[in-house]
Amino acid sequence: MRKLALPDEILLSIQQPARYIGGEVNMCVKDPRSVDIRFAMCFPDVYEIGMSHLGIQILYDMFNRREDVYCERVYAPWTDLDKIMREQKIPLFALESQEPIRDFDFLGITLQYEMCYTNILQVLELSQIPLHACERGEDMPIVIGGGPCAYNPEPLADFFDLFYIGEGETVYDELLDRYKENKQVGGTRAQFLELAAQIPGIYVPSFYEVRYKEDGTIQSFTPINAHAKATITKELVMDMDSAVYIEKPLVPFIKVTQDRVVLEIMRGCIRGCRFCQAGNIYRPLRERGLDYLKGYALKLLQSTGHEEISLSSLSSSDHTQLEELISFLIDVTKGKGVNISLPSLRIDAFSLDVMRKVQDVKKSSLTFAPEAGSQRLRDVINKGLTEEDILTGAAQAFHGGWNRVKLYFMLGLPTETREDMEGIALLSEKVAETYYDEIPKEQRHGRVQIVASSSFFVPKPFTPFQWARMCTKEEFIERANIVRQKFREMQNYKSLKYNWHEAELTVLEGVLARGDRRVGAVVEEAYKNGALFDSWSEYFDNAIWMKAFDTCQIPIAFYTTRERDLEEIFPWDFIDAGVSKAFLKREWEKAMKGEVTPNCRQACSGCGARKFEGGVCYEG
Repeated sequence: MRKLALPDEILLSIQQPARYIGGEVNMCVKDPRSVDIRFAMCFPDVYEIGMSHLGIQILYDMFNRREDVYCERVYAPWTDLDKIMREQKIPLFALESQEPIRDFDFLGITLQYEMCYTNILQVLELSQIPLHACERGEDMPIVIGGGPCAYNPEPLADFFDLFYIGEGETVYDELLDRYKENKQVGGTRAQFLELAAQIPGIYVPSFYEVRYKEDGTIQSFTPINAHAKATITKELVMDMDSAVYIEKPLVPFIKVTQDRVVLEIMRGCIRGCRFCQAGNIYRPLRERGLDYLKGYALKLLQSTGHEEISLSSLSSSDHTQLEELISFLIDVTKGKGVNISLPSLRIDAFSLDVMRKVQDVKKSSLTFAPEAGSQRLRDVINKGLTEEDILTGAAQAFHGGWNRVKLYFMLGLPTETREDMEGIALLSEKVAETYYDEIPKEQRHGRVQIVASSSFFVPKPFTPFQWARMCTKEEFIERANIVRQKFREMQNYKSLKYNWHEAELTVLEGVLARGDRRVGAVVEEAYKNGALFDSWSEYFDNAIWMKAFDTCQIPIAFYTTRERDLEEIFPWDFIDAGVSKAFLKREWEKAMKGEVTPNCRQACSGCGARKFEGGVCYEG
């Protein structure tokens, strides 16, 4: 029987002790001494968030299929346990074996959200691993990062030995094989990094030198090791039906944020929204086949006992066999109390018909994402959605029995005017009016509820808007107040609710998303002064971060409000994400003219993803 790393007196004194004991249903159990490689997989947030991450579940399953590898998990300890571990000098440990992370060969950290960056340093420090890669000795784990934020790894370059750019199912086996071979011949850490640097998709930041111009922009970014590649091309799974998928997902003892089976139906997106990083970095769209999905749906439900299955993708409506899959799931779950969840649907007649089938009894709220309040601005961002589409979809939803609608918008988009901002309230009002116009009084189930939410725009790497300026905190708040005031003028004000994201958090996210290596010093300084769990509003302290920027003499405006020249070298330009910089420039220029680009099934826009020789690019 495993000996727990934490004694009972500690477990009984902290919130949710089940976060730290492991032993969940479908947990992999191996003898750590019988394997060649020990890999600690980390999500740098609390257990409930990390356990909901699909990517870690896939890699956990994939690694543990190898007899020579034991993959275990670790999450960021919550603040109560963090304090105890520091006071009592308890090293951070893996859930499976309960053994210290510092004794592992690899620590793999998923980079899902910029506001988790200080938690990465927490995980390293509590693991008793030096924060800086250059200070780690031969007995320390190789620290590797991957995930969407790895598409600009530079703010974290000093803290990681390696980054994996792209989808993990492709070259991880080769990376682990190289490590094993190097270990068997007594090779050093530096020798392994040189072997790793030759593998596609692997980036070793210490093998590159950055030089800056007097104005602070990048002058050059060059390899300084003979084994380092000038360009790192992302890794993609092209045949989705040959890729491994989870057969027995981990089932937690406590409620987590996504407490359900997740069936990934495809990767990528055809839509080309100009603000969307995921829609660009995951191109081209690649579907899983119907038979594959049917088989895995049954395996997942049988191995977990979950009462909900969620179909995961960026735009589920675009899967060509969605209707057949839904019909199958309805048949196999009939009478078993299993819900079918369909996030990321476009609101059209087809999607509403699908929703009606799966929500026949319980009508939860429907979500539309117009993103912008006016048609002009929706064309600028290439949303591909007209007001008529939105109102027609709303009418069909109301006739289908729904009376709660969530509307998602963005404030601070390029070229935004006051008219665009006020359009958020006007469009919300029109959706409410549609309910009262379409549904006779005697058939209504109470008042319609329209909840409009606006996040603030961050120009992310590998999007056509990567050249755009961001708003300041004050500008964001001013724009939210303009929208709020307009809502108060609406006739159906009692049916409408408006809320918005935190402006200070968005500005910081913008710096971390677009930052270069110099920003790493700010992350470290903020962490040392108490920044932790910044994605949790109750723990985010903007003053700590502002002080860190001052101490490190890093100007926020350089990364946020500064206008960028089209020829500027970005910190992420050494990565080939499939979409070419020439394509992104064309889309930026089209955005400024309000011109729309058709989706990938209507016409090829020459984004560059054809070189991967698959997906929608090669349909027909």
